[in-house]
Amino acid sequence: MSFQQGLSGLNAAAKNLDVIGNNVSNSGTVGFKQSQAQFADVYANSLTGAGGSNIGIGTKVALVAQQFTQGNITATNNPLDMAINGGGFFRMDNNGETTYQRNGQFQLDRMGFIVNPTGAKLTGYTANASGVLSTGAPSPLSVNTADLAPQVTSGVNAVLNLDSRGGVPVPAFDMTDPTSFNNSTAVSVYDSLGNSHTLQTYYVKTAASTWDVYASQDGGAAFSPVPNTITFDSSGVLTGGSPMTIPPQALTTGAAALGFPIDFTGTTQFGSAFSVNTLNQDGFTSGRLAGFNIGADGMVMGRYTNGQSAVLGQVVLANFANPNGLQPLGNNMWAETSTSGNPLVGIPSSGSLGVLQSSAVEDSNVDLTAELVNMITAQRVYQANAQTIKAQDAVLQTLVNLR
Repeated sequence: MSFQQGLSGLNAAAKNLDVIGNNVSNSGTVGFKQSQAQFADVYANSLTGAGGSNIGIGTKVALVAQQFTQGNITATNNPLDMAINGGGFFRMDNNGETTYQRNGQFQLDRMGFIVNPTGAKLTGYTANASGVLSTGAPSPLSVNTADLAPQVTSGVNAVLNLDSRGGVPVPAFDMTDPTSFNNSTAVSVYDSLGNSHTLQTYYVKTAASTWDVYASQDGGAAFSPVPNTITFDSSGVLTGGSPMTIPPQALTTGAAALGFPIDFTGTTQFGSAFSVNTLNQDGFTSGRLAGFNIGADGMVMGRYTNGQSAVLGQVVLANFANPNGLQPLGNNMWAETSTSGNPLVGIPSSGSLGVLQSSAVEDSNVDLTAELVNMITAQRVYQANAQTIKAQDAVLQTLVNLR
């Protein structure tokens, strides 16, 4: 008599229940991938070769395979939380060891590095002070909380419409006398230390299609040499006088002398009211980090109190030819093996890599309904195998009782 088949069936059903139980227990684990027990039949080898009437000797667990299907994505309130929608894994630096995970629950440690709950650091492309990414080997990402350095104004772009119907002012130009100029505008400009200065420009019509432009800074005297003359053709299109050069002006703030051109390209002279269509400049004051966000391409963008933004880094993802060949390490991590193949590292949304969704996490892909049904099935299989052992025992007892 042989109890091998029933015993192997009991063992297989018990291991299947173990796999199902592990899936159920991790149904709330972010980034968890459910496993599936796969079985194979077992036959005894014969010295003379297998015949057509061989009876199998049971079953065995051939593989416990993880199912890397997409889990549902749930929004969170943490801007550092990230969900991968598609293929790929986060690449982590775990005390010098490279590991991979799908759990996108991250936070900042005391050094400013982006870490997971166990302290492993998220890797990617780091950025220098100018926001230029270093796209070589990925390294641990950190959020630089230093102030954003100010940028001196290097130019002003002014697109206006000067009213062709306006008359020529009678009094000589005087900044304090509104009747001595037709229109004026103001814009804030910044010196090398980030101090704000008010640039005022005045527009005085001197003849048909001819205007003089005066400028002053912080209410001081008009810049010299003055004025700058801009002209228009019969269609109201600018024909000369752009750009206007503001000579370097000494400052009392300790900053470098401030000078720049004013570009009037696009300015017109039509028979309609004076209007300012564009009036901007490229300088800004210093700013403190107010927050940051992570884009679908993994770009980490910092937002500063001066209204500017800057690149702080870029998250990279890794994928494998055979994800089922990865070795589970616990703590939601996997390690590459010879079976998984080498990691294919790239930015999100490139190649076979998915896109990132910030302020969100990927739920476990365990289907509780299916697992509960599988549990019932595995239990019935266990009971059926126990019955085969019971039947074998009854037959053996009958033989022992023969007289």
